[in-house]
Amino acid sequence: MTTLVLLPGLAADEEMWRAQLDALARYAPVVADVHTRHDTIEAMAAGLLAEHAGELVLCGASMGGMLAMEAARQAPHRMRGLALLGTSAQPESAPMQAERERAIGLFAQGKVREVIEPNVRMAFHPAQARNPALVRSYLDFVLRAGADALIRQNRAVIARPDARRHLPQLRCPVLVLCGDADQLAPPGCSREIASLVAQAELLMVPQCGHMLTMEQPKAVNAALLAWLEKIWPPG
Repeated sequence: MTTLVLLPGLAADEEMWRAQLDALARYAPVVADVHTRHDTIEAMAAGLLAEHAGELVLCGASMGGMLAMEAARQAPHRMRGLALLGTSAQPESAPMQAERERAIGLFAQGKVREVIEPNVRMAFHPAQARNPALVRSYLDFVLRAGADALIRQNRAVIARPDARRHLPQLRCPVLVLCGDADQLAPPGCSREIASLVAQAELLMVPQCGHMLTMEQPKAVNAALLAWLEKIWPPG
């Protein structure tokens, strides 16, 4: 039995996969929430593997991609495929750690909206950042996550393992998707992942920032379906 698991990004939930749930319905996708219940990427991955038996296709966005790569390290024999969207295999850089620590300090003071609202211009392509409904949906699920989750998940990302060490040993098919204007996980991060994996396919999504699943759902859905049909033909 194979299970398709969608892994949200930091402070996200199934809302960020809303446009994919219908498009991928033939594969009966489930949206994981292990990132809300564990404090490290390693523990999230272990929890995911414990909760979903058998063969897995993991589709992770941003922090969800980090989680997918760690699950593949812990149980490579269970991976039928990985789809990695807008993510990085690198450990946290010193400048980004400093920025996250600053944000964590503000979250601890209850200043969630003050941090998140300016982040819209980093999360989205400029064209999508002017879409009120899209921005509202993004802000709603981040604010719904709350300060405690934002603090814990940012700390998990700061302490994430260097996935570049194990990716060359990965033998399952990997789809790497990146927005061409992603400022949070720039295209170079996706190119690096693709260069490390033997069975990697790299696609750049035009006119797109970090929130691929929401910004360009048609392009993302088409890419995921084409890839899934190759590695897991319907039958």
